[in-house]
Amino acid sequence: MTSANNNRRATLFVTCIVDQVYPSIGQATVALLEQQGVEVHVPPRLTCCGQMAFNAGFRDEAYAIAGRTIEVLRGQGDVVLPSGSCTAMIRHLYPELFDHSPYAEPARELAGRTYELTEYLVDVLGITDVGAHFAGRIAYHHACHGLRFIGVKAQAEALLSGVRDAELMPLAGCQECCGFGGLFAIKQAAISEAMLERKLAAIAASEADLVVTGDASCMTQIAGGLSRAGSSIRARHLAEVLANMVDVR
Repeated sequence: MTSANNNRRATLFVTCIVDQVYPSIGQATVALLEQQGVEVHVPPRLTCCGQMAFNAGFRDEAYAIAGRTIEVLRGQGDVVLPSGSCTAMIRHLYPELFDHSPYAEPARELAGRTYELTEYLVDVLGITDVGAHFAGRIAYHHACHGLRFIGVKAQAEALLSGVRDAELMPLAGCQECCGFGGLFAIKQAAISEAMLERKLAAIAASEADLVVTGDASCMTQIAGGLSRAGSSIRARHLAEVLANMVDVR
């Protein structure tokens, strides 16, 4: 435990997909933060950031959902998310959504204390070695929102470099989209599938045992493709690797 962070308190915004499909990612995030001496709080009334409605063009619905989120997170200190996409929604799109509205200033205030998990660990807590270990080969996929919207790249790489016994494998096109993109995968299914095939080929060529990413949506897309291809390579979230929640074969 890092004593310098003993008085720090963080609110975990668990995200919809983690809450409903991958609770282990939320558990891993809590474990990581608590190991660094951070007190973690999860507001019981917290639901969705409103990104799906916003991306689909339903601005009124997004306004209602996001406005409620702002209210729930008032006075809650640092807000940490194991997702670059939801972080980007709050940090960059809330100010746009609420511009010239009564929520304009609260939206900017919330954006200023909202962090993606890896940047919170590295940039705020000053941690790159969390005591993780994995006896195998790891390739890392940089999710689009985290990479392009909020500039998270070096943080994940620094944390992975501290994973003991892991061999980090170069992944060709590691910064290229996996083809998910939320509604994109539904509306542009053929393009999404072609992008996924390209990503799967690169993953196979990397000879990794594990492909890791920082967004559960990308993990779902890649894991589904690997499963349908009969691949032995697994896809997991970075938080699970860092919290030693991935079994070593």
